[in-house]
Amino acid sequence: MGHDGEAMGFDPNTPNVARLYDYYLGGKDNFPADREAADRILAVAPELRMAARENRAFLGRAVRRLAREGITQFLDIGTGLPTRGNVHEVAAEVAPGARVVYVDNDPVVLAHARALLSGGGDTTVVQGDLRRPEGILRHRDVLDTIDFSRPVGLLLVAIMHFIRDADDPAGILRTLRSALAPGSYLVLSHGNREARAAAVQAGTSAYERATSPLVLRTRAEIMAMFEEFELVDPGLVWVSEWDGEDQELMARPEESLLLCGVGRKV
Repeated sequence: MGHDGEAMGFDPNTPNVARLYDYYLGGKDNFPADREAADRILAVAPELRMAARENRAFLGRAVRRLAREGITQFLDIGTGLPTRGNVHEVAAEVAPGARVVYVDNDPVVLAHARALLSGGGDTTVVQGDLRRPEGILRHRDVLDTIDFSRPVGLLLVAIMHFIRDADDPAGILRTLRSALAPGSYLVLSHGNREARAAAVQAGTSAYERATSPLVLRTRAEIMAMFEEFELVDPGLVWVSEWDGEDQELMARPEESLLLCGVGRKV
């Protein structure tokens, strides 16, 4: 997600959070300013590249589990640039016809997503800003795709740590939660500031020059984001540890830098 002013176009000279993430994942949708900023971070915190991959893998595993639990509609806010294993592809493997809305306020993300998804009737791309959740929930294309009277998978993956405290993250979550029917799920991952001090410092300072600041939070603060949701097993864990049924766990899971969980609204 970028700042509001960026919605009018894009600035290739300012490091962009979606393009930085794309670079960590080995993608090609980035510019020299992004690569320079990313390389400065990776010089101090090389584990960030693996963290991005582990976070992406967590997203896929969570979507797969929700689809197996009968969730057939997903609202993915702060989706980032399309890459392998996108939400609509993963969901459709388990639940053909699953409906997905991708939301981002970054013009580069929106352009790429729309090009990728042209002609996909079950998938919609919407411009919206997580800092204004009411606008997302009232958006005509969102309402045309998602039936909020039925359970929804709300995906907030590696996005809440770009929301400043001044933007009232608890209020944002409360607004989104109130729109969800019982049986809905929240899938969330968030950077933790209590481990890997060098990585925390490098990441926080580098993102001060990017399109959105990085606001890392404590385990307790991240846990509070699941208010009114019941965490499913294995609870709030490092992204590499969540439901790793078909993967080898990292030797030091805290190097994945992000805590994650999936909660069910009761």
